[in-house]
Amino acid sequence: MILCLETATTNCSVALSFEGKQIALKEDYDVKYSHAERLHKYIEEVLAFAKAVKEDLSAIAISKGPGSYTGLRIGVSAAKGLCFALDIPLISIPTLQSLALQVNPAPNELVIPMLDARRMEVYSAVYDAHNNAARDTQAEILEPSSFTSYLDQGKVSFIGNGVPKFSEICEHPNAVFIEGKLPSAAQMCDLAYQKFTAGDFEDVAYFEPYYLKDFIAGKPKKLI
Repeated sequence: MILCLETATTNCSVALSFEGKQIALKEDYDVKYSHAERLHKYIEEVLAFAKAVKEDLSAIAISKGPGSYTGLRIGVSAAKGLCFALDIPLISIPTLQSLALQVNPAPNELVIPMLDARRMEVYSAVYDAHNNAARDTQAEILEPSSFTSYLDQGKVSFIGNGVPKFSEICEHPNAVFIEGKLPSAAQMCDLAYQKFTAGDFEDVAYFEPYYLKDFIAGKPKKLI
């Protein structure tokens, strides 16, 4: 039984799985970040739904990023705390990989999950129809010609909250834009189980989220 936590975007999402199959899910697609208030409440709710307790858990899986700095820190802190308290392993899942699983591409098609970064920048990766990485995760500035080398080969599905930016400037006929989707703990279940059976665990003490870029603090607001 593995508890999966997804906090990389505004979707605060918690799933409970048994042998890779989801048995409970609680999430909130609110446009505001509410992880600090809701994450632990959602954990208790999914456990209660499954009539389970924390001591039944075999591991904790966390969406490791890239994504929101604050969201990732909250999720990783909660995951580490549970792992230390229960003496169970920590599993990390690439956020963009699980997001790509929300698309069911044809055998020769590609999926490009993209998350909003800043201005016209996104975090993106490229996955084939078997959810294998065809290109590593990158932070990049979007241009009308972005991803042309992939689009020229055939249909490409773009998914994530970075899609609206690209759909406004990309006119390639092979581009399919899937809007209104965010990473969810639901797609983490099978990936986490695969890592669990392979013994692919993180060092709980030293694991850090995959921020990809250095944090840039905004200017403080002036007091009136």
